[in-house]
Amino acid sequence: MENLYGKVALITGGSKGIGYGIARSFLSQGMHVAITGRNNESIREALSSLNAYGNDGSYGIGLVADVRNYEEMEHAVKQVKEEFGKLDVVIANAGVGHFTPVQNMSLSQWQETIDTNLTGAFYTLKAAVKELIASKGYYITISSLAGTNFFASGSAYNASKFGLTGFTQAVMLDLRDKGVKVSTIMPGSVSTHFNHNEPSDKDAWKIQIEDIGQMAVDLLRMNPRTLPSKIEVRPSQPPKK
Repeated sequence: MENLYGKVALITGGSKGIGYGIARSFLSQGMHVAITGRNNESIREALSSLNAYGNDGSYGIGLVADVRNYEEMEHAVKQVKEEFGKLDVVIANAGVGHFTPVQNMSLSQWQETIDTNLTGAFYTLKAAVKELIASKGYYITISSLAGTNFFASGSAYNASKFGLTGFTQAVMLDLRDKGVKVSTIMPGSVSTHFNHNEPSDKDAWKIQIEDIGQMAVDLLRMNPRTLPSKIEVRPSQPPKK
């Protein structure tokens, strides 16, 4: 995909954070973008600023869809096809985190984490895989360094991200003979609203959302003979403890 102009991407959880950063980078490259979110208000707010980054007629649309609901993801893919005529790139980004010792983890916290972070990535791909095979496109999941490094109070989040990392690598093997590229990006600390953080100057040392956006663009532009299938990325100089 050396020329990204006119390519079409679907980004789950694209109204803020990493998904928003990727959408912004794609629009600046002349790509069309569809972002999903759980409510119209957050989507409208995101699009009001996102479309300022459109280049040579590229633009974004917003779709209300919950990755935990397969029918909603099927409908989202159908809407993308109706609007843009094709689908080239899918970014499975939607994610949540509940961090508490396992003895305090509620059933609903566990279920929401697994259903969003892991099952949601499967539903997203399942709904879009025929379109990606047709376009010989790209499927990218946003995992985490928590997908290989476990920590206390991370039982649900670790399980979801370990699973997502393994899922993505298996999918890579399933789809590469179909001409579909598959990668997972595994960030460390990113300056977002995740886990009730409020981004500010205190986060200047962290990875910024535009850095992940640039990484996604670089993956799409990679020489087709080469596939960076699993990318770990971390702040280069975290504060000393």
